[in-house]
Amino acid sequence: MRTSTEILEAVISSDFRREGVYCAAAIGKTAQYVDDAQHQITSVSPIDGQSIAVVGMADPGMSNRAISLASAVFTRWRTVPAPRRGELVAMIGEIVRERKELLAQLITLEMGKIHTEALGEVQEWIDMCDFAVGLSRQLYGLTISTERPQHRMMEQWHPLGPVGVISAFNFPMAVWAWNAMLAFVCGDTVVWKPSEKTLLCALACHQVVVDALERLGDDWGQFSEGLSTLVMGAADVGHRLALDKRLPLVSATGSVTMGKKVATVVGARLGRSLLELGGNNAAILAPSADMGLAVPGIVFSAVGTCGQRCTSLRRLIVHVSLSDKVTAAIKSAFEQVRIGDPRDEATLMGPLIDETAFEDMQNALSAAKREGGVVLCGGERVSGKGPFDAGYYVKPALIKIEAGASVVKEETFAPILYLHEYKELDEALAYQNDVSQGLSSTIFTNDVREAELFLSASGSDCGIANVNIGTSGAEIGGAFGGEKETGGGRESGSDAWKNYMRRATNTINYGSDLPLAQGVKFDL
Repeated sequence: MRTSTEILEAVISSDFRREGVYCAAAIGKTAQYVDDAQHQITSVSPIDGQSIAVVGMADPGMSNRAISLASAVFTRWRTVPAPRRGELVAMIGEIVRERKELLAQLITLEMGKIHTEALGEVQEWIDMCDFAVGLSRQLYGLTISTERPQHRMMEQWHPLGPVGVISAFNFPMAVWAWNAMLAFVCGDTVVWKPSEKTLLCALACHQVVVDALERLGDDWGQFSEGLSTLVMGAADVGHRLALDKRLPLVSATGSVTMGKKVATVVGARLGRSLLELGGNNAAILAPSADMGLAVPGIVFSAVGTCGQRCTSLRRLIVHVSLSDKVTAAIKSAFEQVRIGDPRDEATLMGPLIDETAFEDMQNALSAAKREGGVVLCGGERVSGKGPFDAGYYVKPALIKIEAGASVVKEETFAPILYLHEYKELDEALAYQNDVSQGLSSTIFTNDVREAELFLSASGSDCGIANVNIGTSGAEIGGAFGGEKETGGGRESGSDAWKNYMRRATNTINYGSDLPLAQGVKFDL
């Protein structure tokens, strides 16, 4: 097992470290530092509460410089043919493949995700590179029929500009990759403010881009100082990105509260915001459900990443005829979940990210009890020798409670699963949709009519609606995002690339007359 120092030295060069402290901002290979300890933050591993490294926090001048250079490089980057831009992303993917194991180890160290999930996150970055490279030859516009003779009408998609990215701790590499890989092939530059809980993961990502540009050779050096920029910090840094008119798009992933603030600030300057916010996801378990599919799908969705995915399963809506059977099965499965050091290959659930997450979980459990909920199992902190004494390891909780309880309407980023009963499918759909979030949903059923109703306009109101799989674990090929307070944004696959470009409608007259649309006459 590698030490934290060995992992960091393998994926982050000394260019970004000075006297043991990592930089506050990175623009290509250029690093900027702060010497004042009050403007530094210690990265702490949730595994055992131990310090990993000290990282600087960017001041306003650093943020301004990052945006300025991103703006300057954009004017050159946008003129590079898209397939050539795809060459950069292809090289990024090649380097990520080489470093997959090390990058996964860093995710586990700094975020607490079990090793197989960390590997999956890095693979998601690789998959995103492959998708974006193919996309670089498919940024299609349209030819549109026109009513005017000897005219042609078409639309084109052009690079948008420098893109601001604000990301969360739970997917410290993949969410940035969703945005950055598409932005790069679309001709944009990127200014990234990562979560202050996973700054080292962000530096490792930035290092990959720096190394990719170097491997491609001298012709690419002109883009190194501004194509990819990184500014460390807390909410104040994100606010500066949202406020800056030089960033036509700000993509923000995180809480609903954060997203509302970003949307308000960006909207006030008539900029674009792409929001991926909270999820309060539900699964409906119908009478015909295949329990062999349902139970593992439910359990992984509920406890994967210690319940800290935006797609984690929060609410299980079970037909009354299955309630006792399902309750027993989920309780048994929860009790068998191996909780422990996420670096151990046998572990299925690692720790919560920090003490605040633990307190939020305990507050939600208390609120559920006050509202008549019954804790059927779990919820308590795991104690024992080793990392358990410092990390916030918990047992997944199953709570039987009425679907209308107020605590159920709120998202708690922890392994809490609320259990509700229903009699008719319309009732179950009403329970599912009766929350302010609208990210992910699923139904377990072998009845084709129930499945089709769930997927119809009268069914799930979420951006992701599945059948016979869990709520968690989306593939990059589909557009990812949700409705209502989830923000309405779409990232990753399908036509999400259009977020990072601007549309131009063109009409070309190749005749000798000037007919006007709609038959308008204007004779001089």
